[in-house]
Amino acid sequence: MRSIVLWDVMGTLVHDPFFVEMPEFFGTTFDAMFEAKHPSAWMEFELGQRSEEDFLESFFADGRDFDRRGFVRTVRSSYRWLPGIEELLAELGEAGCTMHAFSNYPVWYRLIEERLKLSRFLDWTFVSCITGLRKPDPAAYTHVLSKLRVPAERCVFVDDRNSNCEAARQCGIRSLRFDGVGPLRASLRDAGVL
Repeated sequence: MRSIVLWDVMGTLVHDPFFVEMPEFFGTTFDAMFEAKHPSAWMEFELGQRSEEDFLESFFADGRDFDRRGFVRTVRSSYRWLPGIEELLAELGEAGCTMHAFSNYPVWYRLIEERLKLSRFLDWTFVSCITGLRKPDPAAYTHVLSKLRVPAERCVFVDDRNSNCEAARQCGIRSLRFDGVGPLRASLRDAGVL
């Protein structure tokens, strides 16, 4: 029986603007932005506990104002495929592979969809703002298996973070750490997906 592939999105399929474009928007370094941001607002936004408006109002711990619309436009325009990924997803889709997004991300996943149309290849099934669960919480992985009604060994999980891959392994899910499309192709072949 064919494997189901669970994809992390940011830093695995799509360029993440958090590290370069966001600090550039504020004219600062990543470290300075990270230090100034609200300590929990982003995570709460990812879990669906804050609206976009509330998140933007509390982006900075000191509550400073900024061009919020301009910020969201910058984030949206920064979303782009990582090299070779769109072609790989198309190949997997043509081979009949079932794929789902399994991502820690807020409602901005809709901006990614508007821009890149990931739904051509996968379902946005397990986004943290929908499920209320974030990787690497074991509950996030057990939720996926429960919803898909499949044994863990039927799934292959791809993520760029070691902690998320290790948590998947602890739940019995085969995981592949993303480190570029070339090594991933080889790993997918080894896993019998390609």
